[in-house]
Amino acid sequence: MTTAATDTGSGAGALLRSWRERRQFSQLQLALRADSSARHISFIETGRSRPSQEMILRLAEHLDVPVRERNTLLLAAGYAPLYPETSMDDPTMDALRAGVERLLAAHDPYPALVVDGTYRILAANRSVGLLLAGVAEHLLEQPLNAMRITLHPEGLAPRIRNLHEWRGHLLEQMERQIALVRSEPLRALYEEVSAYPVPADAGAESSRDAAELFPFALPLRIEHDGRVLSFFSTIATFNTPMDVTVSELAMETFLPADPETVAYLQSLTP
Repeated sequence: MTTAATDTGSGAGALLRSWRERRQFSQLQLALRADSSARHISFIETGRSRPSQEMILRLAEHLDVPVRERNTLLLAAGYAPLYPETSMDDPTMDALRAGVERLLAAHDPYPALVVDGTYRILAANRSVGLLLAGVAEHLLEQPLNAMRITLHPEGLAPRIRNLHEWRGHLLEQMERQIALVRSEPLRALYEEVSAYPVPADAGAESSRDAAELFPFALPLRIEHDGRVLSFFSTIATFNTPMDVTVSELAMETFLPADPETVAYLQSLTP
């Protein structure tokens, strides 16, 4: 009599179990969501049952597994990757790239940029360039990285009036991402930027100061050309991406948080 081999930790079952535990689902909860049974989920996780491609994708959907990691799950189960990873320079991305560039241009005179999953800047509008005046040349060499430029002591950090709060917000954002995705490059970036020294004279404003001025959201308060500009930040991603590259794109737009910022930036418009 023969018995099925048990997954010892490296196959699709172990990966699915890891994602289930990360999302804090029981086997029964996941089974109910995926129209399966706790017994079948258990068999998949222990390697006693090989999941179909359809089942892997269904479980990944309910576990909110990132697109890149869905390919990893498929490979671990012996299936070909389903989602391509297409360079933004590829001709098939022309329509997407043109659409993104139109959105960025339409947001002028307010800053807007597009980053990938490790905060590499892929595109930005003219107003982002205005804020980079005074940033060290080595931080402006390709590939530009938004987190490095913002938090490095030779970057924007010395000019951010509420640096302690804004730095805390960015690091918490990265921590949430690391908890959701298995990205060693992102973790390495987090370890790098979180270790940057905080300029001694930075962050003149306290959280209480900012809360009194802007009670409903944390603003970015940055010194520029003898004045302080205030922005709220929003982040947009693509719905139901079918490409790894597209799934990791994020557009960050900065909205003026006070009339003074509006007036100044509009005065720069040709």
